[in-house]
Amino acid sequence: MAWFEREFIAVPEDRKNQLVYKWPDLNIRRYSRVIVNADEMALFVKSGQVVTAMGPGRHRVDADELPVLGSLIDRATGGNFYRAELYFVSTREAPGIKFGGRLADIFDPVSEQVVTLRAFGEFALSVRDPREMLTALTGTADLADPTRVQSWSGDLLLKSMKVAVTQGISAGNWQVLGLSAQLQPIESAVMKQTNIALYEYGLRIPRMGNFDISLDPEDAERIKRLAKDVKYIQLAGDFQRYAAGELALGASQGFAHGGHGGHGMDGGFLGAALGLGAIQQQTGAHPSPWQRPPSPAELPAADAQPVCAHCQTTNPVGARFCTNCGNPLVPPAPRHCANCGAETAPPAKFCGSCGTQVSGG
Repeated sequence: MAWFEREFIAVPEDRKNQLVYKWPDLNIRRYSRVIVNADEMALFVKSGQVVTAMGPGRHRVDADELPVLGSLIDRATGGNFYRAELYFVSTREAPGIKFGGRLADIFDPVSEQVVTLRAFGEFALSVRDPREMLTALTGTADLADPTRVQSWSGDLLLKSMKVAVTQGISAGNWQVLGLSAQLQPIESAVMKQTNIALYEYGLRIPRMGNFDISLDPEDAERIKRLAKDVKYIQLAGDFQRYAAGELALGASQGFAHGGHGGHGMDGGFLGAALGLGAIQQQTGAHPSPWQRPPSPAELPAADAQPVCAHCQTTNPVGARFCTNCGNPLVPPAPRHCANCGAETAPPAKFCGSCGTQVSGG
């Protein structure tokens, strides 16, 4: 029964979707039958070198049929076994291989922001030359692991995408916001660069499936908010008008919510901003958007015209006597009580603090 189980060597049904399948036994019985399907190729490998290859069909493991196998005879078994690694390599495409991960931190020349890009998708992998693939990867990648070659190819694809996307954005060919519209040229550039790297390994990527390049969620929100602010500032004319509009909108939202829950701006900040806008309109100055509002003491004093206290006549700026009644416009110097030192108004005859008569009253 054991001899019958070893008589036929083929890829198991549950492994037919693999790119490479390695026969688990290194000792292959003489006269065994190797069944190679129409989309496969079988190769005997010894010390990292391909000894012989068998195309589709049924092949008898015997030096009479395959003379090159004579060097693989295990003398310790009396010539009944050949000692070698036997690989079945699929010649059809392996579709639906997933890849993805972080690309890089990229400087966006449009928004002048550093953002993080990520890529996820699928690709198809096929063997360009089975001999070159086994020779190049034997000892480098574990070919017995069905996902190792696919994972390794996916890493190369992601690396090529990182280079292509970084160069495209840095050169100004593609913008960070809108990469989804550039997937076709990105796919062409990535496949070209990846296949150059895979050529020496006997592999190729014939096509890519659905894939997407996206921003980190926080970066996407930041870029969108910045783009909106820049556009609104352009529409408003300058930052001051845009800020005043935002303050008014925030205040109206705050009033609509009863001034609670952090909606809108508080009255003090709104008043300061509006006061800053008024100063800008009066003086023609354009303060920095991040400058604090001036305090009342810093506001420019308006030139006042003195009003006579006796006849209520408005006099010219700088006048010291009323031009209508002749009374002095500048109040006399304050007087102080000789007894307690309290200040008294000019018309008073007695101190309001101690009752002492004020001299000159």
